[in-house]
Amino acid sequence: MAYSDQAVEVSDGETPAASTAARLAILWSFARPYWRVLALGLVLSLAVSAMGLASPMVTKWVLDTLAVDGSLRDPVLVLVALLILGAVIGWYQWVMLGRLAEDVVYDARQRMILRYLGARVYELLKRGPGELVTRVTSDTVLLNQAASSSVIGLINGTIMIIGSLVLMGHLDLVLLSTALAAVIVVFVMFSVLMPQISVAEEKAQASLSDLGSELEGTVRAIKTVKSSGAQPRRFASLMRHVGESRQHSLRSVRIQAGAWTIAGIGLDGAVIMVLAVGAYRVADGQMTISALVAFLLYVWGLTGPMMELTQNLTTLQSGMAAAGRISQIERIPVEEPADDLTVTSPARTTHSVGTAEQRREVSGPADEAGRDADRAATSPILELSGVTARYSPDAAPAVAGIDLTISRRGHVALVGPSGAGKTTVLSLLMRFLEPESGEIRLNGVPYAELGHARIRSAFAYVEQETPVVPGTVRDNLLFANPHATDDELAQVLRRLHLSDLVESLPEGLDSRLSDTSVSGGQRQRISLARALLADPRILLLDEATAQVDGITEAAIHETITEISEHRTVVTIAHRLSTVIDADQIVVMDAGRVTALGSHQELLESTQLYRDLVAALRIETRSAAVPSVTMS
Repeated sequence: MAYSDQAVEVSDGETPAASTAARLAILWSFARPYWRVLALGLVLSLAVSAMGLASPMVTKWVLDTLAVDGSLRDPVLVLVALLILGAVIGWYQWVMLGRLAEDVVYDARQRMILRYLGARVYELLKRGPGELVTRVTSDTVLLNQAASSSVIGLINGTIMIIGSLVLMGHLDLVLLSTALAAVIVVFVMFSVLMPQISVAEEKAQASLSDLGSELEGTVRAIKTVKSSGAQPRRFASLMRHVGESRQHSLRSVRIQAGAWTIAGIGLDGAVIMVLAVGAYRVADGQMTISALVAFLLYVWGLTGPMMELTQNLTTLQSGMAAAGRISQIERIPVEEPADDLTVTSPARTTHSVGTAEQRREVSGPADEAGRDADRAATSPILELSGVTARYSPDAAPAVAGIDLTISRRGHVALVGPSGAGKTTVLSLLMRFLEPESGEIRLNGVPYAELGHARIRSAFAYVEQETPVVPGTVRDNLLFANPHATDDELAQVLRRLHLSDLVESLPEGLDSRLSDTSVSGGQRQRISLARALLADPRILLLDEATAQVDGITEAAIHETITEISEHRTVVTIAHRLSTVIDADQIVVMDAGRVTALGSHQELLESTQLYRDLVAALRIETRSAAVPSVTMS
């Protein structure tokens, strides 16, 4: 499945509502791959309908045979045959369309998950996690019948009604005009009520997304909520979304109830009028009793198609509401075509990519050994020239005019007050954020000439938040390099003092990992171990020692020193002990690079750096540097 980058830019996390035609187009896009199944389902449905339409005529045949004392064998056999054949075909159609509905949901979820994984990072993060989850889990369910059986049901129901009306006209045109008046009234009312269902359903789903997003954030911050005594306020806020969803859903229910009631009244009224007019015509000798009975059977038979039409129109409106919300997701801009994304599903579709080849091409150890043999060890691996970037078009630049050269080996530390642009620089290097102007080069090649996956294959990135990846400890450690050996794994665990933690867990490396099963410092070490196992050409660390103890910090510091002897390490740190021995310290302020140099050079030349060091309340000439967090 390929992405198109011709997407509508989103500035506030919201996108315009899709038109009815656009929603129908999205519904059809899910059903189109299965048009043969839909066609077969329609044929089977028409066959069942044809048998249903034939039954009243066979009943008339039975009554006419009784009137002349004829044999009932043939008409009864035909009725039994119609019953059995209809049951068999109906069962097969039901199973086939049920499978089709599940396939549609599967494809919709696959499409949305691919969009999430391929989306531009900050465009995706503008939407809350709860909302994104709701779109995949809840909205797609509304497509279940809308893009499959409801279409067939609408066609079949329409044909059943038309067929019934034709046969009713064959029996008696006067009675047909009587019944037709009721049918027309029902259709007019449907045309008024049905669009309102779509609007109500879409608003209900929007409130449900808001609930999911806010509930996810509340659960994530439950310790803060409880320690602040904020449970009543959180409850009131969450229930406001629950109430809004309920209100819109009830409005949809009321409209649906009105539609069903109108259909029922219209059909019951038709039966009463047909009985009255039909009895008069039988008494007047203008039609037979058997014809009246058959006509009444057709009128009663209209109940099924009319109710089916009502239900399928309702389902279609709900599906269109879901399609409108899915269209918002499909307008999230993506980084590039999904050729760099690997998605494998044994039962369904496989999308594959040679990321291993990309890694070898950009930063494989063998290639780098050859390159290093031909280049000086200090030749730049990364270059930023006049780079300016912002997180949204109307926001101030997060960084402006950044010029920076990072050598092939060594430790580069970014320091500065909060909001200086340090994390933005890492986001630019990882291509989570695109520069507004300027150029970034990797190994002398502009980023614009490299795909996102190729660029990122050169890096290992340790986030400041150090999130836990769903799965076991082993899954987390091998996340970036699933082919790492047990010896490599054991070595990294020992280096970062994680061996004792793993041994203390009930199932060792195969223990399920969650935010509550390990401390913040342990999560940070696991994240760093994951990065080391990836064997990157460039290691990016954002506050890698923010939550660890002194002993572990010393081990991390030693690891950074060792890696920087033959690789590139770029760190953001507010602890002086982490950066004091860096080969180059980059001082940033207000989105700009204000100074470069070693620790001693910056102490002598840069007031901002002296202020940052002074904030640690240490003697700058002291040999012992305590682990105190910069303010």
